[in-house]
Order: sequence, then structure tokens, then C-alpha cells
Amino acid sequence: MKNFPIFLKLQNRACLVVGGGNVAARKTQQLLNAGALITLVAPKMVKSIDELYQARQLTYLQQAYEQSCLQDMDLVIAATDDSELNKIIANHAKANNIFVNVVDNPESGTFIMPSIIDREPVTIAVSTGGASPVLARLLRARLETLIPASYGKLANLIGQFRDSVKKKYP
Repeated sequence: MKNFPIFLKLQNRACLVVGGGNVAARKTQQLLNAGALITLVAPKMVKSIDELYQARQLTYLQQAYEQSCLQDMDLVIAATDDSELNKIIANHAKANNIFVNVVDNPESGTFIMPSIIDREPVTIAVSTGGASPVLARLLRARLETLIPASYGKLANLIGQFRDSVKKKYP
């Protein structure tokens, strides 16, 4: 196993997204869904990111990336369309012991983003280790058809009785 699967608690954790395009927008939304506090750095941004900014869901620094942007960050996503800049961001993050994901270049980062099936609180992550994101998305789509949305409700219901069941059946 090349990558260790892990689920991070990002609620109220400082996360930096570098880039203002559609890929950055998708990563930003995923982090927001996890409760992260987002700072986005980019000279310009797409409409979907601007809408999040206008709704006060993220902090926006309208500037080019600088190493100082990493200060106090717990996690970084390098999502620019400049592969050399993404590598620089990754190297800066690694030097500061900050987990970093480099979009479309899994070898440069310290973690990869899986394809996610979200049936809150049931979460399933599918990964190909960065070898084939398209295959991971296809697998996710296939699994989504097999796992009803109601499984999240079922998990919540079971969770309500967990302590009493544990007492009765140690």
C-alpha cells in the first residue's frame, strides 16, 4: 500500500488553496464541506469562488502566492495551472511540515485527494494513488448507485443506540 488512507478532522482548521480556477473551486468546496477555514490566494478567481467569497465562506487574498501565505496553515492545496509554481508551493509546505496536495501531480505532494462518496456520516473514499483519477471517479459513480442515500440516516439511527447496545452486548 503506497498511501495510507486517513480521514482528517478539518473543522475550524486553517487551509490554504492556491489558485482561482475551476479545480481550485472544487477543492475549496470539498474543504468547506469538511468545515475547514479557507484562505484562497490567486490574482483572480472564477465566479463560483467569488460567490463563496461574497457569502463570507472564505478569505480571499488577491495576489500572487508568496511563502508567507503558509503562515499558520494546517493544510495546503496547490491548484494553479502552473506546474512549476505548484512544485514550489509543495516544497515550501513540506519545509514547514504542512500537508500539501498538488493537483494533477501526486508525487509532488504529501497526500492525495480521493474521490468521495458522501452519505453523511458514512463517507467512502476511492483512490487509485493518483495513477488514474478518471478510474477513481468511475468507481465512485458505480458505488454511488449501489449505496442508497438513506444509509446516512441509518448510520445516524444506529449511532443513537450505540452506547445502549454496547452495554447490553459487550
